[in-house]
Amino acid sequence: MSAIRRAGVCGWPVAHSRSPLIHGYWLARYHLEGAYERFAVPPLGFAEFAASIGVDGLVGANVTVPHKEAAFAACDRLTDSARATGAVNTLWREGGALWGDNTDVAGFLASLDAEAPGWRDRVDSAVVLGAGGVARAIVHGLVSRGVEHVAIVNRTRARAAALADRFGPAARAATWDELPQLLAKAGLLANATILGMAGQPPLDVNLAPLTAEAVVADVVYVPLTTPLVEAAWRRGCVAVGGLGMLLRQAAPGFARWFGRTPEVTAELRALVEADLRAAEKGRT
Repeated sequence: MSAIRRAGVCGWPVAHSRSPLIHGYWLARYHLEGAYERFAVPPLGFAEFAASIGVDGLVGANVTVPHKEAAFAACDRLTDSARATGAVNTLWREGGALWGDNTDVAGFLASLDAEAPGWRDRVDSAVVLGAGGVARAIVHGLVSRGVEHVAIVNRTRARAAALADRFGPAARAATWDELPQLLAKAGLLANATILGMAGQPPLDVNLAPLTAEAVVADVVYVPLTTPLVEAAWRRGCVAVGGLGMLLRQAAPGFARWFGRTPEVTAELRALVEADLRAAEKGRT
């Protein structure tokens, strides 16, 4: 095995990923010898890539679209978070077995803890928009923290119902038409869709039914300040943008691969914000 510990992010496409910037910052900050790369892997090539983990210094990888479900299926061992969500975004090999974790769960909860301190004390009911992979992580995280009622709102109710079935009586499916009534009782609204992302359709949600004490979280981080976050500020709510989740979901993998638990510092956040703003400027 190579003396240099290597990790990276696997996706198709993968050029847009900020993971090399984040992990490269931590490698430099902690003076660790290692490398973090991008791996452009087409769908039919994922099995071959997964087999390469543990070879030639490749100690693990992050997994992004479209490979998270394939990664789940490829693993020999799964963490509780990966098993509960049915998706894997972090891989490593241990004792010859390929392990998988879903660190989106920890990343979402850590971003709430950091940017909406005490949120759990005032959230008994939550609304999650979307029924995809990120929604699975968020619902699992909320249920694991003891949130009593989690409504999953999706355009296709059948998908929301399928997701709710994974998490027992605390979760239930709802339609978009029910949103005003749900928001009136909610202490937390989380957008787990791509709506509102640059280049995607807008997210059309009226926050008027929310109380000013509610927390609004958006997983979208391009643009850095989404229309949902701006609307939450106008409503007087605490707003949590998607960048915090992006940074914090990266930390568990780095700790596992390189042996040092990293900090999400103000310097790192500013570095990634500057990179995202430069990209936004390039699109205009």
